[in-house]
Amino acid sequence: MASTAKKPRVLVVDDHLEMAETVASGLRSRGFDSVAIGSAEQAIRAIAAAEHDALVTDLRIPGTDGLELLAQSRTAAPESPVIVMTAFSGIDTAIESIRRGAYHYVTKPFGADELALFLNRALDESALRREARSLRHALQSPLDNVVGDSPAMRNVFDLVRRVANSSAPVLLLGETGTGKGVIARALHAESRRAAEPFVVVNCAAIPETLLESELFGHVRGAFTGATSERIGLFEQADGGTLFLDEIAEMPVQLQAKLLHVLETNKVRPLGSNGERPIDVRILAATHRSLKKRIAEKLFREDLMYRLDVLSVEVPPLRHRLDDMPSLVARFSANAARRNPGSPPLRISSEVMNALLRHSWPGNVRELEHLVERLTLLCSEGVATLRDLPESVLGAAEPPSEAAFGNRVVPMRELQRSYVAWALRRLGGAKMATCEALGIDSKTLNRWLRLEDEGD
Repeated sequence: MASTAKKPRVLVVDDHLEMAETVASGLRSRGFDSVAIGSAEQAIRAIAAAEHDALVTDLRIPGTDGLELLAQSRTAAPESPVIVMTAFSGIDTAIESIRRGAYHYVTKPFGADELALFLNRALDESALRREARSLRHALQSPLDNVVGDSPAMRNVFDLVRRVANSSAPVLLLGETGTGKGVIARALHAESRRAAEPFVVVNCAAIPETLLESELFGHVRGAFTGATSERIGLFEQADGGTLFLDEIAEMPVQLQAKLLHVLETNKVRPLGSNGERPIDVRILAATHRSLKKRIAEKLFREDLMYRLDVLSVEVPPLRHRLDDMPSLVARFSANAARRNPGSPPLRISSEVMNALLRHSWPGNVRELEHLVERLTLLCSEGVATLRDLPESVLGAAEPPSEAAFGNRVVPMRELQRSYVAWALRRLGGAKMATCEALGIDSKTLNRWLRLEDEGD
C-alpha cells in the first residue's frame, strides 16, 4: 500500500533558474515536494506565505541576498530550517548565515544526496522540538507557575494567552513589585518562540554610557577599551524575546535607536557601517505613566505608540486580595526550600486578616520578602501578630464605627459605596465586578451612575 504521508515542501531559490530546477528535481526524486524559484521577488512572496517546511537558498541573488531571505523565513516560519548554497569563495558569509540561524551550508558543486541528508536531519530536529514543546504545553502551561485565581488575574491570564503568539510588542503596565517580569516570562513561554532565548535588560540598572553598547553591541575599536567585537542583547535575543524592563528610564537619545530597530528589524552595532537583520519580539515594562514622561520630554511619543500595540496591566496586590492565601503558601514553600533549617511557616487567622487589611505599597514583592522574614524569625513556625513589622501592623487595625460616625446610613448609600469599593479592588474590571457581585452590567452601570450623581 502506497504511503500517504505528506512530503516536506522545500523552496529552492537561485537566480539561475536552471540551477534551482536541477536542485529541486534532485530533491523530488528523494521524496521532497520541492519548488524552484528564480527571482528574489518570487522568493519573498513564497516565504511570506509561510507554507514551506524548509528553505534552500543561494547566498547571492540580485535584488536581495540569502541572508535577507534567511531573516524573512525565520520571521514568517521560525520552525522551518534554512540551508544556504554558496561558492567556495563565500564560505565566510555562509558561516555568518549559520550564526544568524541557518541550519547548514553546502558549497557548489554539491550532490543531491548530501543536500537531502542535511534537509532530513534539519526537519527531524525541527519536528522533535515541536513535539517536545507540545508535550510541555500539554503537561503544564507556563501560566500554571503564576499564582492567581482572582478575577483580576484571570483577566490577565486570558489576555496573555490571546497575545502570546503575536510578534507585536507588548507593554506591561503596573506598580513596582506587581510581577510584570513574571508575566513577561509567561508571555515568552506561551509563545512559539519559547525554545528561543529570553533576554532581560533593566534599563534603569545599566549606566547610560554602557546601555547603548549592551543593547546594540559594538565592533572592535568602536571606543577606547573596545578590544574585540561584542554582540549586543538584541542579537543575543535573535529568534526569541527581549524584555526591556523599566523602559521609561531609557535615555531619550537611545529611544531613537530603539524606534529604528522596531521599524526596520535591524541593528547597527557601535562603530559599524552596516546593519544586521534580527528577529526579536519586544516586551517592555514600566511602573511610570508614559504620557507623563512624554509631557516632561523624557519619552518619545512615537516610541510609546510603537510599544503600546498590545498592553497588559498587572493589578496591584490590593486589587487581588483573593490571591493572598495562595501567594503566602507559594512564598512559604519557596522560603522553606531556601532555608532548610526553618520549619514550614504557618499563618494564624489574625495574621492573615492583618495581611488582608494592609495596603501593600510594595505589592507581591513586599509580601514575598515578608514571608521570607517570618520564615526565618518564627522559631515555632507559626506567625502571630507580634511577628509582623510595624509597617504592616499600623494598617491592620480593624475598621471602626468612625467610617460612618454616629449615622445610620441608608441602604442605598451603603450599596453605592460597596459597589465602588468592589470595582476598585478588582482593578476597574467591570465584567469581573459583575461576576463577583452576582449582578449584570446594566445594574452595575446604574449603581455607578447613582454614585456619580449623588442623592
